[in-house]
Amino acid sequence: MFETIQALADSTRFEILQMVRHNEMSAGEIAGHFKGITRPAVSQHLGILKKSGLLTQRREGTRRIYSIRPEGFAELRTFLEDFWDPRLIKLKAAAEKSQKKLRRKK
Repeated sequence: MFETIQALADSTRFEILQMVRHNEMSAGEIAGHFKGITRPAVSQHLGILKKSGLLTQRREGTRRIYSIRPEGFAELRTFLEDFWDPRLIKLKAAAEKSQKKLRRKK
């Protein structure tokens, strides 16, 4: 999971994930969106995203096509849910308690 968080922490990699979120893109198309970054640097970012499990790559002739890998976000999602679930349970209990008090007053 640490690799996933590190991969998401970089703004270029985050932007790449946003770009391929709904549609596959070739490495060249992705690199074409970045004017101040060299193609080898974009390739390194793609490699990090692939290694972290957030992207998948397939070959189409000589092109490499990238797409989002939703399963790569599963561990991160579970991690974040573990932070929020106890708080949400407490919030629900407090709301229900408040609702009961309001009903008693009527």
